[in-house]
Amino acid sequence: MKKLLLYRRGGLGDTLLTFPLLEVFKGQGFHITTVGNTDYFEIAKEVGWADRVLSEMPKEDFDKRIIIGTDGIDPFPKERVWVLEYYLKILGLPSQYSQTLPLDANPNSPLKGKVVLHPSSGSPKKNPPIELFFEIENFLTGLGYQCVYLVGEADQWLKAHVKNFVEMHQPLQIAKALKSALFFVGNDSGLSHLSAYLGLPTFIFYGPTDPVVWKPIGTYVFQISLNPSCSPCFPNTCQERVCFDVKALFERFLNYFKGMSL
Repeated sequence: MKKLLLYRRGGLGDTLLTFPLLEVFKGQGFHITTVGNTDYFEIAKEVGWADRVLSEMPKEDFDKRIIIGTDGIDPFPKERVWVLEYYLKILGLPSQYSQTLPLDANPNSPLKGKVVLHPSSGSPKKNPPIELFFEIENFLTGLGYQCVYLVGEADQWLKAHVKNFVEMHQPLQIAKALKSALFFVGNDSGLSHLSAYLGLPTFIFYGPTDPVVWKPIGTYVFQISLNPSCSPCFPNTCQERVCFDVKALFERFLNYFKGMSL
């Protein structure tokens, strides 16, 4: 059997954007080894797109190696294109992959039937004021929705601001729990990418980061950005943060929400 190695370190969203590569090569009959954050790649193993998940490079031969990062494929495309399309083009692969992760939901999920709010990300620079999420929560609660905040490993700060939260740390556990949620509201973060890939209606706020380059995989994604002329600018963000005007972002959310049918 042909052997393939894919190396990608980075955040959850970065890792999920390599999953279609794994799916395509698995369909071509490769035995696949991934190297990176093992907690993230365990999701690929769960759905059958990775056979072995490692944290360090193995000392063995492979028929094909895909290295994303140092001494390999630059993880940041020079042009303003979706990073997944950029990978597929470089590798000469077809744009034929699953839009939804084939993952079973946890039937006892504490998120089942609820709206999941996640006002966090891997960088505070990507987070709009938390008041935006409070306004959304008040609006949705008034319509009868149950809202819950998701607290992951990097979101401990949220506990000082909200009481209706569910805490989970393992990405595969989170994925199986999220699968049965009603919909998701978050920022440009790994959990937003995961929600979209699971097939949930997913609202994502973008400020200094680029919604074109960092679009998640999924068919039910609402990317919300004010698109000021100075954006994208991450990581060199300004103090004014005009891209995170709470009133304007809430109005954009309302417009998308009203057009959504659940």
